[in-house]
Amino acid sequence: MTTETAGADRRGARRRRQICEAALDLAAGGGNRAVTHHAIDSRLGIARGSTSYYYRTRQDLLESAIAHLSRTSRDVFQSALATTQWDETDSVMSAAVFISAHVDHLLHDRRRDVLARYALAADAASDVTLRSALAGCLFSLTAARDLMAFLGAADPAGDAHDLLSLLEGLLFDRLYGARSLLHIPAGTPASTADLTPVIYRWLATAACTVDDTTTSGPPPG
Repeated sequence: MTTETAGADRRGARRRRQICEAALDLAAGGGNRAVTHHAIDSRLGIARGSTSYYYRTRQDLLESAIAHLSRTSRDVFQSALATTQWDETDSVMSAAVFISAHVDHLLHDRRRDVLARYALAADAASDVTLRSALAGCLFSLTAARDLMAFLGAADPAGDAHDLLSLLEGLLFDRLYGARSLLHIPAGTPASTADLTPVIYRWLATAACTVDDTTTSGPPPG
């Protein structure tokens, strides 16, 4: 590969990321129908037809935007996991604190991503590919299963699904449900204090904590 070709590839990858980010911005701000090739061209200030050059169809565009969202979620999660200090004497509480911080991060710094995901759900209603991609773009079922196995749950796979249902519900509740009426500001200690007890109670119920040696140290990354 020549230096010129490598440079072109980097520029192409950068443009694709910009297009995906613009698609998420438009979805979060104006709903799923705001996401069009022309709207992205206009938002980025690029020549008309540029987005179509990279993504010929709206389906291609949405699939790539959701894949970009999934990669972002994975990177953020792994970074947070690597830098978190775990209380080895109480792994259930440590997990609850970590998860509540993750949900709060979605409510605050990544609110745009959450709103975009909800907006694109309309497109996924009759599209199995998009629905499958959206289902895992904020929370990882694999990570949840690994966590439940680490905590000693009797049914890690089943409990992982239940845990994600709990987190999806809390996320929606804080944005649009009864909890939104409490006006708890995201990104504050009050926000994580609201989330942690709920998550802890669920984890403590699901986890087998009789033998503390099975739940010491941080969970697998």
